[in-house]
Amino acid sequence: MPQYDLGDLGWNAGLADNLEPGLVPGRVTAAHRAAFDVQTADDVVRTRLPGRLVHESVDVAVGDWVGLGDGLIRSVLPRRSAIVRNAAGRAVSLQTLAANVDVAFVVSSLGPDLEPRRIERYLVTIWESGAAPEIVLTKADRFDDPWEMVAEVEAVAIGVPVHVVSAITGHGCDALRVRIQPGTTAVLLGSSGVGKSTLVNRFVGHELMAVKETRADDDEGRHTTSHRELIALPGGGVVIDTPGLRELQLWDGGRLDETFSDVEELAGDCRFNDCSHTQEPDCAVLAAVDDGTLPAERFDSWRKLQKELRQIAIRHDHLLRKEEARKWKLIAKHGKARARIR
Repeated sequence: MPQYDLGDLGWNAGLADNLEPGLVPGRVTAAHRAAFDVQTADDVVRTRLPGRLVHESVDVAVGDWVGLGDGLIRSVLPRRSAIVRNAAGRAVSLQTLAANVDVAFVVSSLGPDLEPRRIERYLVTIWESGAAPEIVLTKADRFDDPWEMVAEVEAVAIGVPVHVVSAITGHGCDALRVRIQPGTTAVLLGSSGVGKSTLVNRFVGHELMAVKETRADDDEGRHTTSHRELIALPGGGVVIDTPGLRELQLWDGGRLDETFSDVEELAGDCRFNDCSHTQEPDCAVLAAVDDGTLPAERFDSWRKLQKELRQIAIRHDHLLRKEEARKWKLIAKHGKARARIR
């Protein structure tokens, strides 16, 4: 008899329709260097990809639904969302932070670590992923009046829910927990030390995830969570805890229009449809910057991310051209070999 109801992790008829006959379904709950923990109906299985799928660079992430056969991952079921970034460092390499996520909580602590520009970058990534973003501002117990900082965040998170919480006093935590309904998968994203694991511990009712104190001088936490992990919550719902992100390099086209809807709305009032918002006459965006309606810092952030996304598109196009050239080179090589055999 199965010991675990996969429905608690979000298994449904649509996923079952995509499972190849003979394979055992499971959801990836943790990713290690070359192995994965997968929750099946019978047990948690430590498994890996077979050599063929490794060679094909099949991407597997925490939150993925997979099909197991002979103890190995034989297939990855279609995702409904994926939060991805360019892996840290100079190399061009996709890294999936979490898959099949419904709501992505961008977690930041109130205080010196609060950076609206970083929050904008997270929002661009999440809107592109297919998940719905929400902002969580932690450590509210340290301030008598945090609302000026909250307003600063609300000004850049247009139309996005903003939660103000304290895991110490419990302020706002119940309302946040309600956002993770049965069948819902949430992920916690943010820098180290902002309180992601502390929130998970509060949700589960005991210290499941190890936590450490932050440094008093700059509010930065010491690295605690070492890998991404999916946790089923009492009462239903699933949350994915993640290690602190030192940087979030964009990977794909992003969603500037959602994150910067105020700038996009202003751009619609420019005289020219192809206005670059640099020096054109009757540019509504520049006029808003001049009169203070649009903060200069936000306009600069929009332009910076826009430039970064253009560079990403160029880089991806270059990689696609290299891959296409390699493919045709192999086809030509095999064709010559067949000709010699004849």
